[in-house]
Amino acid sequence: MRHLQGVVEVITGPMFSGKTEELIRRLRRAVIAKQKVQVFKPALDKRYAETAVASHAGSAFEAVPLQDIGEIWDHLRDDTTVVGLDEAQFFSEEVTQVVQDLADRGIRVIIAGLDMDFRGEPFGPMPALLAQADRVDKLQAICVKCGFPATRSQRLIDGKPARYDDPVIIVGASEMYEARCRQHHEVPGRPKA
Repeated sequence: MRHLQGVVEVITGPMFSGKTEELIRRLRRAVIAKQKVQVFKPALDKRYAETAVASHAGSAFEAVPLQDIGEIWDHLRDDTTVVGLDEAQFFSEEVTQVVQDLADRGIRVIIAGLDMDFRGEPFGPMPALLAQADRVDKLQAICVKCGFPATRSQRLIDGKPARYDDPVIIVGASEMYEARCRQHHEVPGRPKA
């Protein structure tokens, strides 16, 4: 049964803040409530499983990998009432319209994604998704340097902070990234304001 109205929920924050864990928790609750759930993720995210979203903590939920967000219409079942999208920052800007179309159809859309890239700058379509959301939960991790709340994802190359001009998209986990607070987040070569 469709929801009376669609809703868009965004779970965001830095790496290691529990975004995917929270997404999976909400999806499992929807299944318990006998709602029809489908989950999608960018095909380039193959860190833990090709056909599942998986948290760093080991939770997983079956998912359809998409090369392009427009492919969602080829896979969406008529009876689906809840759609989960993981790693939304890797989708094209088209994801914002797809999400609105899903919600307009009475579907609950739950999105997880990084709000900022390793530079500490807005990441892909996330700013628009955050603005369009009916609910936003911004999670924090723990800074590996000081133990205070972390809001940034620090990319490391050979144990040193990545430079500002390094590629924005490199899929990785704890071998390449750390959670850091604003004070301990470093981006060598960042242009001065």
